[in-house]
Amino acid sequence: MRVLVVNTGSSSVKLRLVSGGELLGSTDLGAPSTLEPSAVADAVGSLGADVEAVGHRVVHGGPAYTGPVRVDDEVRAELESLVDLAPLHLPASLAGLDTVRAALPGVPAVACFDTAFHATIPPEAATYALPAAWRELGVRKYGFHGLSHAYAARRSAELLGRDPAGLRVVTCHLGAGASLCAVSDGRSVDTTMGFTPLDGLVMATRSGSVDPGAVLWLQRQRGLSADEVFEGLERGSGLLGLAGTADMREVLARLDTGDEQALLAFATYVHRVRAQIAAMAAAMNGLDAVAFTGGVGEASGAVREGSLAGLEHLGVAVNPGQNEAARGDANVSAPGSPAGVAVVTAREDLEIAAQVEATLS
Repeated sequence: MRVLVVNTGSSSVKLRLVSGGELLGSTDLGAPSTLEPSAVADAVGSLGADVEAVGHRVVHGGPAYTGPVRVDDEVRAELESLVDLAPLHLPASLAGLDTVRAALPGVPAVACFDTAFHATIPPEAATYALPAAWRELGVRKYGFHGLSHAYAARRSAELLGRDPAGLRVVTCHLGAGASLCAVSDGRSVDTTMGFTPLDGLVMATRSGSVDPGAVLWLQRQRGLSADEVFEGLERGSGLLGLAGTADMREVLARLDTGDEQALLAFATYVHRVRAQIAAMAAAMNGLDAVAFTGGVGEASGAVREGSLAGLEHLGVAVNPGQNEAARGDANVSAPGSPAGVAVVTAREDLEIAAQVEATLS
């Protein structure tokens, strides 16, 4: 099946044509809010093959959508009702969905959710210890990056020559956004992001986990508004807040100069990843593999090595030479290490295409 994978961001719509696990063509378009159906139709025509189905990456499926779903008017309306759960992401996803549906009206479309993979997380891991009235509003851990985590877990088993049945792997999606996932026997059992993508690890501009009391203190004692706190946590924190840059490549380049801000930013970043790898391993009662994916996870041997330093007691370590040389999919496990380490090229497009085919068949 030739599947057009649509990945809608705030500033662009990425189109990937996939068939049989192979990328047939790709193109990037403008912002979803300004995109016209004619431009999508022209772009699809330039890919040189008829589209048989469309798969849309949708960040949030709420509590109802725990797997991919064929899009019709009813589903479209239900997705609109979820915008409050992801106001930064869902409007763009819906704009892209509407434009592509208008451009390809006779082609079946499937929504694939980043939250859906985490629907298998047990209640004790997904529940916040909050008043019942708040929990009834839907405040719980949802988790994100599920499409990436699902693919990375499966692909790492192949790279390491491990049987995916029963495999306990921590998948590390490290990019501008970052999260870990504990994947046991192919199922998510815990993850670091929570109700929103702000939770968990240090990211490019997002804070990761912060004591909620600190947020309340900033509002009550320092007079910051909710909007000011939101902007600070979402766009002014993470690597940017620590080192003045959101680019891990610049942070790494400044380490050799002894730059104190860069040293602190890197140490804080890998400390949080290392601690959460151990937490994910605890959720699975052990560890068989760690997989790194995403822009930072794939590109930086230093981040991978730093993230695993001190976890030898879990039986995991990298081969320094292979780790430094890794480009693309690779096995970078230390010789004799009980737990394997893999680098996995992020391919959400393949995961979405596979989900589309399974849904329509």
